Amino acid sequence: SVPAETLFGIDVLKKENFTSLKGAKISLITNHTGLDKDGVTTVDLLRNAPGVTLVNILATEHGFTGQVEHGVAIESGSETLSGIPVFSLYGKTTRPTDEMLKNVTAIVFDIQDVGTRFYTYAATMAQAMEEAAKKNIDFIVLDRPNPIRGDIVEGDILDSDIHRLTGYFEVPVRHGFTVGELAYWFNITRNLNANLRVVLMDGWKRDFWFDETGRSFIAPSPNIRSVDIALLYSGIGCFEATNMSVGRGTPGPFINVGAPWIDGKKFARHLNGRHLP
Repeated sequence: SVPAETLFGIDVLKKENFTSLKGAKISLITNHTGLDKDGVTTVDLLRNAPGVTLVNILATEHGFTGQVEHGVAIESGSETLSGIPVFSLYGKTTRPTDEMLKNVTAIVFDIQDVGTRFYTYAATMAQAMEEAAKKNIDFIVLDRPNPIRGDIVEGDILDSDIHRLTGYFEVPVRHGFTVGELAYWFNITRNLNANLRVVLMDGWKRDFWFDETGRSFIAPSPNIRSVDIALLYSGIGCFEATNMSVGRGTPGPFINVGAPWIDGKKFARHLNGRHLP
C-alpha cells in the first residue's frame, strides 16, 4: 500500500499560513531541495508570505542550486528570479557574518539532509545556530526526513577534539536524527540557549525510508543521486579519507570502492577472512 504523503516542515508552515513568522525579517539557509509538496520553492513561499520579509539567502556547500562539486568554494551573488542577495557560507566564511545578519530577526533552515555525520549541511546549520544564539536571533528549522531512517544508528561517535564542517557533532556516523532533532540535540548539549523552533513534519515515522514518504527524492548534492546511494554513502564515505576512490564523478558514486593498485582477489580474500557480519 502506498503511504499517505508526508508533510514536511515547509508544508506545515504553509498550512498554518506562515502565522508563526509574521513580522519576521528572515535570512534563509536553503538550496534546490527547499521545496513544498507542490514543487514551490521555500524562497518563493517566504518571499510572498503575508507579513514576512525575506532579507537574503545563505548558501551551503554545493551552492544554492546544489550543482557545484564537493569542496569547491561558493561565490556570493543573487537569486536569479527575485534578485534577493545570496551570501556564501562555504567560502571565506562558514558562519553568517554581521553583514549577512543586518536587520535580520530570524534565520530559517530548510534543506534535505542525508543522515550521515560527515555531510556538511547540518554542520552549517549548527554554526548558524551558534551565531543566532550570540545575537539573540530566532532560529527556525523546517524539518525534513532522515532519508535512511530514524530508527537505525550505526558507526563510531566522533572524537570530542575534532571540530570541522565534516565533523561537528559528537554523534555516530549514521545518527538517525532529522535535521530538526539534530538542532534540538545540539542546542541542549552545547548549552547554546538559542531561540530555537522546529516546525515538525506531519505523517513521518521513524522506520520510513525516504521513498515511503510519498515524496520525490531530489539529489541533495551531485553524487547523492538516490536513497540507495544516501545509505551506501554512510558506509563508504569514510574511504574518502584514504587514497582509494569511492566513484565520485562516475555513473555510480558510493557504490564501488577501488584503486588501480588493489589486487581484487587478494583484497576480497582478506575481507572475507575477517568474517565481518
